[in-house]
Amino acid sequence: MIQSKREPHLLYCLSTSSPVPYTVAWAWQQAWVARRRDDPDREDLLLLVEHPPVYTLGQGATRDFLKPQAYQTGWDIHRVERGGEVTHHCPGQLVGYPILNLRRYRQDLHWYLRQLEEVLIRVLEKLGLQGSRIEGLTGVWVEGCKVAAIGIKVSRWISMHGFALNVCPDLTGFGYIIPCGIADRPVGSLAQFRPGITVEDIRPIVAATFADVFDVRLQHADLSHFLPELKKAGEAGGEKPLTTNKPQTPNTK
Repeated sequence: MIQSKREPHLLYCLSTSSPVPYTVAWAWQQAWVARRRDDPDREDLLLLVEHPPVYTLGQGATRDFLKPQAYQTGWDIHRVERGGEVTHHCPGQLVGYPILNLRRYRQDLHWYLRQLEEVLIRVLEKLGLQGSRIEGLTGVWVEGCKVAAIGIKVSRWISMHGFALNVCPDLTGFGYIIPCGIADRPVGSLAQFRPGITVEDIRPIVAATFADVFDVRLQHADLSHFLPELKKAGEAGGEKPLTTNKPQTPNTK
């Protein structure tokens, strides 16, 4: 007997052209996840944003991969729930936060990570670039340069955090850390290979490709329609930054 194909789930794509402070997007994610843990039938979301400069560390990350210059930038440094080591977000980088109920797809974290990589590899393919994986590592590379990082958190099979694709960022901030704890592989951007490319060029390609890979029905929605959920779920801000808005030096004790 041939099993009929399931009806594609609805995925709302939310985005804004203005950079969103990291703590704001973090609070949105936490509130959305909390609502979906209580009500798993709620719709899936994909938030696509840029952030002002910030460093984030995974929950088990070491601060050893932050160089002294990172503390001197005045940029916030946050420890968050995702896996992985330190990374950098900044304008010119498209960050994707899928809020998915993985029970609708596959309850397999390795599968989910590979699916996120597949989205990014297919995006690059549409630009005429060959993206690749490296065995034992998570992310996507082009000609030996890491152009996309991935770090996730899944709670009761509801996902948060996600991927960061370097489109046309100033890469200087990556030089002040050991990105993802990988010292021997450089960070790159799509602009190195496709000069003039912008986040606005890439945003619709990422959204459409995500829908193809995850076999969902994509619907673009007004972000403001989803923001009242924060008040209902309770404002969630996570931990205070490890450093905030003024130059600091590492604790050498």
